[in-house]
Amino acid sequence: MRTMDKRTVEDTPRQGVVHILNSAVLVLNGNFEPLNVTRVRRALLLLIRGKAEMIENGRGYLQAETARLEVPSVIRLSSYVRRPIQPLRLTRRDVFLRDGNTCQYCGKTSRELTLDHVLPRHRGGQNTWDNVVAACVRCNHRKAGRTPREAGMHLLTEPVAPRPNPYHTFYRFLGANESWRKFFPEPRRGSAHGWNGHEGSAS
Repeated sequence: MRTMDKRTVEDTPRQGVVHILNSAVLVLNGNFEPLNVTRVRRALLLLIRGKAEMIENGRGYLQAETARLEVPSVIRLSSYVRRPIQPLRLTRRDVFLRDGNTCQYCGKTSRELTLDHVLPRHRGGQNTWDNVVAACVRCNHRKAGRTPREAGMHLLTEPVAPRPNPYHTFYRFLGANESWRKFFPEPRRGSAHGWNGHEGSAS
């Protein structure tokens, strides 16, 4: 159901208008699945050209010369667009999330973790999901440039790539856009991303 915000921003200073036009807007596919995040400026063009419909006005209104425009926070495309699932890039943050912020050798949960290459890089180990794990400083130093077997250590779980999640790129926006949450399923177990995140820039 479409929701609206009754605030008016017709008297907003130019700087404020620019900020509003650059605010994030959730774009839903024709089947109501989240497709991407764009800016208000782009969303208004899609609405004016009849390529999308307003689902939520969560940002008030803009007074143009000849019309009063609703400022969207969620829109839906008029047609369905096929979107391939992008593989998750290997990053320090996502390895820690996959491993539950837990050292994969001793089981210690900590915010003071490092990355360890199971097969050391100087021995041909790759920077891949199945060769990188979270490790506490103590275990990393103990293992040094050896394999776990050589160091007499054991992995708690075999490292694998997180299961593909088509929504992981959206999660960083949800902290500042609570009303968007209803359009997303709960994160699956094994995903490298959960709900919590920081708002990012829109494309």
